[in-house]
Parts: sequence; structure tokens; C-alpha cells
Amino acid sequence: MDKNPLSFFARLEARTRAADSLLCVGLDPHAEDLPDRSAEAARDLCLRLIEACADLAAAFKPNSAFFEIYGAAGIEALGAVIAAVPPDIPVILDAKRGDIASTGRAYARAAFETLGADALTVSPYLGEDSLEPFLGDPDRGVFLLCKTSNPGAADLQDLQVLSYAHSHKDLQAGELLPLFEYLARRAQAWNTRGNLGLVVGATQVEALTRVRQSAPDLWILAPGVGAQGGDLRQALKAGLRTDGLGMLVSVSRSIARAEDPRAAADALRTSINRERSNLTGMNTFPKQLKMKLDRKSRLAHNLLHAGCIRFGKFILKSGLESPIYLDLRLLASNPELLGQVAAAYLPILEDLEFDRLAALPYAALPIATAISLWGRWPMIYPRKEVKSYGTGVEIEGVYESGMRAAVIDDLATTGGSKFEAIEKLTSAGLLVQDVVVLVDRESGAQGALAEAGYRMHAVFTLTELLDIWEAAGSVEQKQIDAVRAFLAAGH
Repeated sequence: MDKNPLSFFARLEARTRAADSLLCVGLDPHAEDLPDRSAEAARDLCLRLIEACADLAAAFKPNSAFFEIYGAAGIEALGAVIAAVPPDIPVILDAKRGDIASTGRAYARAAFETLGADALTVSPYLGEDSLEPFLGDPDRGVFLLCKTSNPGAADLQDLQVLSYAHSHKDLQAGELLPLFEYLARRAQAWNTRGNLGLVVGATQVEALTRVRQSAPDLWILAPGVGAQGGDLRQALKAGLRTDGLGMLVSVSRSIARAEDPRAAADALRTSINRERSNLTGMNTFPKQLKMKLDRKSRLAHNLLHAGCIRFGKFILKSGLESPIYLDLRLLASNPELLGQVAAAYLPILEDLEFDRLAALPYAALPIATAISLWGRWPMIYPRKEVKSYGTGVEIEGVYESGMRAAVIDDLATTGGSKFEAIEKLTSAGLLVQDVVVLVDRESGAQGALAEAGYRMHAVFTLTELLDIWEAAGSVEQKQIDAVRAFLAAGH
């Protein structure tokens, strides 16, 4: 019987609603589970699972490897298993293909035409052009390996990568993020035909959260609940869309090896639906999942969670009592966050003209060093105290008189420390026009610098940070209000 002509994800969504199920039943006929190690035994086991679970499953996912081991007979058995799935239930072939040009097209034809699968798992390692052969037909789905559940996934998938300019609006030049999150955001640009989803292990709850933030609409195939130990509730909370859909919970051994596979599948579907109901009915999805966080918003939350922002009563250098304290010296002990902070400066600096970064000791030294590494801009810095030994120089680093220096600091309050540094730089023959900071505390620095002929640029104003935290509910309202009152008083 021919498959439903709807596009893959339209068909999948229709099936999840009709069956009231997000359960994807894996068909992995392990040799040790078979009465004899043959293609026929593998086929028969899967046929029994299909018959037992057909009314409970949102999708079936046969794993090609467990059939390929039997050669031509195994491929024939796999085709028979796929053909046995009722036409209204999508079949996702787990084969993890990935290649370019004619080879990729041959893999796609094998999965979609020869075997009759509706969707395929695909590796992104060869890049965008290796996905195109599989994405060409909008009626066929692709689930891109994004963050897998195996322990070794971190070897590559957690690597921090620096993005450069792309046409996709959610990727900005100079953004530092884990490779899996980069893939999630690029997947949205690659999803031009609406037939691309992601594979994210249910054991990777933090990654699921970040992927859902980065790709709020894409379907996620999430293996790892059951034998691999994934927590169902936490996985659903992290991975579901706010409409209670958008995620397939893939389970294989816990069903296939159960004394009563149907009862096991029914219990899983019931558990999934109970958690879905609790999450959607009680409105307990994290607020971050209800708003598509942009790059600056993610950084604002990361600074808060790392303890770089604290609320209470603090005495500032000026003697004022402040309800907020920003301690960016902590970045030196958090290399991942330091990289994110440095990356946030890059879009500003790329629009300026300068020959050297001039870092202000001490908090800005690690920040400017990280900026220098990413942007390949040479760095210098004016010393706080001139040494009475050695060279006795006031400016460390290599420069020449007449060069332009962009001053880098962590915060701007009144601008006093900026003027002290600028004086040292200009006394050494350097030209200064721009000052770049992470946070403008809005206490007069910008106006004071402008009056003296300097331009100040900030990644954030303190008001912007407050707006982000308030919108996400990340900070108690009374603390937000206290800081707003502090700013309104002109401090």
C-alpha cells in the first residue's frame, strides 16, 4: 500500500495526534534476542513488535545494522519489516548515512526508494552539501545527528566553535558555542523544505534544553530513555515544544525484551502522556523555552548563572551602596564563558578602525587576551604601576607611535579608570578614539567620555541585562526593581 502523500513531518504530527503518542518504537533485533541468528528470525521478531505496538506507536525505527549483518537476506528482511508498518505510521530508518553528490544520492535512493523508509538518520560531518541528497524530497524526513547519547559524544560534539558570518539570522560572527548547538541553529537554515529534524539523546538534558532554545520548532528524535537510563520527565521538560509536541521518545530494548512488549509500550506511552499533561497543563516549561533566546540573551543568563552578577548590598569604589555587583574577574576561571564574553565584543570591534587592543588591568586582561586570540588582533596594555626595574615601560606589548588603540575594559561606571588609561596610551604616542566594554552601568561614563571626544561602545547596558532577566523570570522582581530605582536616582 502506498504511503500517505503528506510531507513527512505533517504525517508524523498527524500520527502523534491520532495515536495520542510520542513513542517511537525501536526495531533493533539483537542477535542474542533471536532463537537463531538469521535474517528470518530478525524479521519475525520485528514483525511481532509491529503487530503488538502498532496502535501505540507514533513511529517505528528499525536499525539497519542489525539487518545488514545478514547480507542480502538481511536487506530483504529489512524491506519486509518496513513494508509491514501500517501506512499511516512513519518509519525512520536508523542508518546514520552521510556523503556527498552521487554517493549521497545513492544512499538516499536505497533508504527511501529501495527500502521504502519515510525518514533517515544522517550524519552532518561532511557539511551542508552532504545533507542535500537526503533533503531533496520534502516528503522524506531527515534526522540530523546533533547530540548523541553515547559517552564519547563529548569528544567532538561538545567542542567550542567560533561562528563566522552566515546568512542564517541566528548565527552571528564571533559567537562561541558548543558544536552541537551550532548544528542545531544551522539546521534551521538547512531546513528549507521543512523536512529536517534533530537527534538529541534523552540522557543529555542540558543539551536538549539548549537545542530546544536554539531550534524551537524542529522535531527532536530522543533515544536514551529506558535501558540507557534517561530520565523521562526531565527529557520531556527539556525537549518538548510548548505545544506538547516536537519530540519523539525512542525506546527499543525496554520494549523488545519485556515479557509483554505491548504492555511495556502501553506503559511508556501512558508515562509520556502523563508527563506531557503535567508540563503543559501546569505551564512548567522553563520560560527560556517560550522565548527564542538570541545570542545576547544567552550570554546574559550565563553570566548570571556563573555568579558574575550578584544582588544584595555592595559598596562600590565610589562609596555608593549598590543593589547589584558585577564581578567579571570570575571569567578567568571559566574558560567557556570567557570565550563567550570575548566573542560578544567581536561584532562591535569589527566595525571600528584600530591597530591594537589596549586592555585595562586587571579584569579586562583575560577578556582582551581571548578577544585577541579569536580576532587575531595584537594586544597591548598600560601598566597600573610602572616597574622600578627591568625596562620600566608604562605600556606592555609591541606598538609604534601613531598607531590607533581600541581600549578594552569589562565595565564602565563613571569613566575614571578609562581616562587614566587613555592618558598613558596617548602619552606613549598612541591614538585613542574608541572604548569597548561588556557592561555599561549607566552611571555617566558614556557621557563623560563623549564630552572628551571618545566613543564608548557596550555589549550590554545594565538596563538591557535587567530587561532580559525580567522577561525570563531569572531574577526576583524586587531585586530588578531595586536596581531600576538605583539607576533612576542617577547612580
